[in-house]
Amino acid sequence: AAFLTRKDGTIRFLHIYICTGFKAGGLLAMFANLLGLMSTDMAIDLGTANTLVYVQDRGIVLNEPSVVAIETLNGIKKVKAVGDDAKMMMGKTPDNIEAIRPLRDGVIADIEVAEAMIKHFIQKVHGKKSLLRYPEIVICVPSGSTSVERRAIRDAASNAGASQVYLILEPMAAAIGADMPVTEPVGSMVVDIGGGTTEVAVLSLRGLAYTTSVRVGGDKMDEAIVSYVRRHHNLLIGEATAERIKKDYGIATVPADGIGETIHIKGRDLVNGVPKEITITQANVAEALSEPIGAIVEGVRIALENTAPELAADIVDQGIVLTGGGALIRGLDEHLREETGLPVSVAEDPLSCVALGTGRAMEDPIYRGVLMTA
Repeated sequence: AAFLTRKDGTIRFLHIYICTGFKAGGLLAMFANLLGLMSTDMAIDLGTANTLVYVQDRGIVLNEPSVVAIETLNGIKKVKAVGDDAKMMMGKTPDNIEAIRPLRDGVIADIEVAEAMIKHFIQKVHGKKSLLRYPEIVICVPSGSTSVERRAIRDAASNAGASQVYLILEPMAAAIGADMPVTEPVGSMVVDIGGGTTEVAVLSLRGLAYTTSVRVGGDKMDEAIVSYVRRHHNLLIGEATAERIKKDYGIATVPADGIGETIHIKGRDLVNGVPKEITITQANVAEALSEPIGAIVEGVRIALENTAPELAADIVDQGIVLTGGGALIRGLDEHLREETGLPVSVAEDPLSCVALGTGRAMEDPIYRGVLMTA
C-alpha cells in the first residue's frame, strides 16, 4: 500500500502486479472474470451496405448503414458522423467532408475508416460505460475472401478494441440464422444476397461441402439501374435514388401486364445539364436488373453442378433458402424456381439472418466448431 502514495509508483506497482498475475495464471483469470461483468461479447455482421451488431443475451441491438463521414480541417482528418447520420450525407457533402463506405464487395477497402466505424459501433452498443474489459468479437467474412482480406478484418476489429477476434463464413452464419439443419448429415443450400457479394453454399455437418462467392449484390443492382437510366433517358441519378428504386419497385421478371407500376425519377439531364424529372415503369427496372440477377442465377447453377449426388438428392427435398437484402427483390424466389426446377423459399427475416447466425454461433456450444481464429 505504501507504493500507492506516489503517482509514478502506482503505475509501476499495478504494471508489475498484473504481469506477475499473468505468470501465475489464477490471479489474472480472477481479475478477468471480474472485468467480464463490465463488458459483453458481441457478433458483428460487417456488411457492405449495413452493419448489424448482436450482443450476448440481448440479441440484435444495432442496425446501421456501413458509412463514415470524414471531415478534413487544416489537413487533419477526423470522423464527423457514422451510420445513419453519415448515410444521409452521401452525395450531398461539401468539399471538406467525404462520405466513405469502407467495405466493398464484402471486404475492407479502407482499413483506417473501417477501424473507426467498428470502434464507434462498439462504443455505441456499450453506451457511456468505460470499457474495462474489451469484448470478444465474432465477425462474418465472405467465403471467397482471401487470407489477406480476412486478416484486414481481424486487425480492424483488434485495433478497435476486441480482446479476441473470431471469424465465421457468411453462408454458414446465414444458414444458422435461417434455422437450417447445418449440424445434421443433410445437405442444405443457402443463397445469401448481400450488398457486395452473393454467397452460394451447400452445407452439411457444420461445414461447407461446396461454396462459391459471386461478386454481385445490391450495389451492382444499384449501378445497373443508374446505368440503364443514363443510357436510355440521358439522365444522371445518384446512388441513393437508385437504391430507393430498387427497394420500392425492384422486380426480378417483367410484370404480367408488361408495364407494372409507374416510377417518377429526378436527376440531372446530361444533354442540357439541368435538373429534370422523368417517368419509367417497373418493366424497365426488371430489364435493368436482368444482368445482375442473371449472374446470381448462374452462381446457383454452378454450385448445383458441383454438388455431390447424395447432397443434391437432399437439396431436391430441402430446397434452396434465400437470405440477405437481395432476397426481398419481388419475384426472385419464383424466378429461381423456374430456372432450377427446385423449391425456393425466402428466410423469415432475410436482413437479420447473418447477424442472428453469427450471434448463435458465438453463444451456442453446438456451433462453436464453425468459428475460425483467422
